[in-house]
Amino acid sequence: MTATLTSPAPVGCSPEEWSARVELAGTFRLFAMLGWDEMIFNHISFRLPGETPTYLMNPFGLMYEEITASQLIKVDLDGNLVEDSPYAANPAGFLFHGAIHRTVPHAHCVMHTHTTAGSAVACLDEGLSPDNFYAAQLRNSVGYHEFEGITVNEGEVPRMLASLNDKPLLILRNHGLLSHGPSIAHAFYRLWVLDRACQVQLAAQSTGQPLRSVTDAAARSSAQVAADFVAPGRGPERLMFEALLRKVHRHDPGFAS
Repeated sequence: MTATLTSPAPVGCSPEEWSARVELAGTFRLFAMLGWDEMIFNHISFRLPGETPTYLMNPFGLMYEEITASQLIKVDLDGNLVEDSPYAANPAGFLFHGAIHRTVPHAHCVMHTHTTAGSAVACLDEGLSPDNFYAAQLRNSVGYHEFEGITVNEGEVPRMLASLNDKPLLILRNHGLLSHGPSIAHAFYRLWVLDRACQVQLAAQSTGQPLRSVTDAAARSSAQVAADFVAPGRGPERLMFEALLRKVHRHDPGFAS
C-alpha cells in the first residue's frame, strides 16, 4: 500500500487487515472507474493472512463505487459471515471463489467480471484469438469452462476446477472472465491483459478483414517476457496497480474509510 493511501486502522482491526481492506476497497472503485462493475453483482475476494482461512469480499447490495474499506465483509470458505455486518454475501458469489481459494494455494485474490468485451469473446465459438499483442502474452495461461447456468450448483465446482487446472485465467463460456493471483495486483494485471486482448480482438474482427497471425515463436517469446514481467514483490504490475489506486484516490478518496 502506498503512503498516499494509508490511514490508521480502526480499533479492533489489525494494521495488516486494514491495509488489505483499503487496497481492496480501492480496487472496487477502480473496477467502477474502468467500467468493469456490474451493478451490485460479481465479486472480488481476497484472503487475509492467518491460520484460519478468512476472506474479504464485497457486501451484496452495494455498487462498486459505494464500497468502503470498513464495509467489506469477512467470510469463511463457504461464504458465511465470520464477523457481524449489516450486509450479507451474495449466495451465488462465493461458490467458485471459495473453491479456488480452497484448492489453489497461491490464489489469494480471485476476480470475476462481465465486461462487454470479455463476455462477447466468451460467446465466440473460437474463444480468444492468439493474434494480438495482449493475447500473445497469455499463451497457455487461459482455460475455458462450459456454461451450465447461473453459478449456484455445487455439483459444477469440480468441473470448473478441472477447467481451470493450473491456469491463472478462466474464460467462462457464454458468461465472463475470471482471474486469480497471489496478490490483488497480480490478479488485476492478469485480468487487465485478458480484457485488453478481448477488446482488441473484437475491434479487429469488426473490420471484416482477416487477422494477421502471430507466429508460434513470437507467442512463446511474448508469454515468457510477460511471465518474467509479473514478478513477486514490486514488479511493474504492482507499480501500475499502485498508480491506478492513486488515480482513484485523487478522484474519490472516500473508499479508504
